[in-house]
Amino acid sequence: MSSVSPATPPVRVVLLCGPAGSGKSYLARAMAREGWVRLSIDELAWEQGLRHHPLPDERLARLNEELQDRLLATVARGDDVVVDASFWSRRRREDYRSLPYPRAVEVEVWYLRTPEPVLRTRIAARTNSGPDDVALTQDVLTGFLAGFEVPTPDEGRLRVIDADEG
Repeated sequence: MSSVSPATPPVRVVLLCGPAGSGKSYLARAMAREGWVRLSIDELAWEQGLRHHPLPDERLARLNEELQDRLLATVARGDDVVVDASFWSRRRREDYRSLPYPRAVEVEVWYLRTPEPVLRTRIAARTNSGPDDVALTQDVLTGFLAGFEVPTPDEGRLRVIDADEG
């Protein structure tokens, strides 16, 4: 009699998408408490002494390469991963969706839709005390919002989360 082993379920990869102040880090930490591996571009930047945003394009590109390497290694171990980054452009989301994953994965973007006044209040309260609290000026936030490309279902799996009003 032959035994058939059950198929290994795909690893889940969630790309948290939203402007600064939308609650990505808060949600990613909650997911980490439930067993997800959390990868944070802000933590990588903080570890490298980068305390001010926006980051220069060259540094941001290197951080994304390192984050992608960590993501692929985590997926290879079979762990579910939440990637805590803004994913502000469709191109960046596509770059992460199309990585050469070493095993079957389900990649989904979770977009934290947060009202602009809430974003502005949260950003104004930041003190630059750590990677999840990087101080930004209101002008920098305005620039981030102007360049933000809202994800759409035609990009692939998408979950829209209406973020807390407070």
